[in-house]
Amino acid sequence: MGNTFIEVMSHYQKTLVFTAHGPQASNRKMNLFHFPIFACCRASWVGCTRKCPPLGELYWPGEPISSEHFHRAVNVNDEDLLVRILQGGNVKVDVPNKFGFTALMVAAQKGYSRLVKILVSNGTDVNLRNGSGKDSLMLACYAGHLDVVKYLRRHGASWETRDLGGCTALHWAADGGHCSVIEWMIKDGCEVDAADTGSGWTPLMRVSAVSGNQRVASLLIEAGADVNMKDKDGKTPLMVAVLNNHEELVQLLLDKGADATVKNEFGKGVLEMARVFDRQNVVSLLEERKKTHAAKK
Repeated sequence: MGNTFIEVMSHYQKTLVFTAHGPQASNRKMNLFHFPIFACCRASWVGCTRKCPPLGELYWPGEPISSEHFHRAVNVNDEDLLVRILQGGNVKVDVPNKFGFTALMVAAQKGYSRLVKILVSNGTDVNLRNGSGKDSLMLACYAGHLDVVKYLRRHGASWETRDLGGCTALHWAADGGHCSVIEWMIKDGCEVDAADTGSGWTPLMRVSAVSGNQRVASLLIEAGADVNMKDKDGKTPLMVAVLNNHEELVQLLLDKGADATVKNEFGKGVLEMARVFDRQNVVSLLEERKKTHAAKK
């Protein structure tokens, strides 16, 4: 077979590599520098008539398949390459990448549902955790990949698992703000008021602190989340929402029964907190509520 020019992209420059296919492959030569060959034909960079390796396979000629190839196949969602590597038997399915993530964790986080199924069918452990204690289920919940979440649950992933901060998958789903995932998690029996081990925050408190997402808060409250539950400092979700100036969430919490008269362990209430932190709109809302409440008495 004739010679072919393959265009190679490096981090710094573009150059051409002169190489040969077929029997001459063992004698292939590279001009300029010995960059690894990038299989480019699927991207239509060159008119190669030979079936090159899949897009994303970066290799040195003669280099044995390694865990780097394995994780690269997952990162670029290359099913064919992943299956070939697993069939080769030279790479363990649960070998972590340099960040401590297994292939399943990466596939779950990216929403590569077909790769998730391939990895599970090849014996990956769905309950392994990374360096911060997160498992594949938490990563899928945060990213909002409901199909992956359902599949992992069917194959042994647990709602009871906690990361190093004591957070559950529902804490991470609340942070991600994906309502369809949260609805399904609640129907599947996920505990709505699990408190983390750091601050004693429930998923509702996380919403009050981070996003202020009313839809997520409503789902949690409708599922039974306690609007007056206190964290380790005696703060309620209402206090946390006030401190973070989530005005509309403050309104929702009050409508759902949050007690504006509760004090934290330092004797401070929500109105005082709002004034100290100059949350003027929240101050006005709380004062109006106070007047309305007094008038009803």
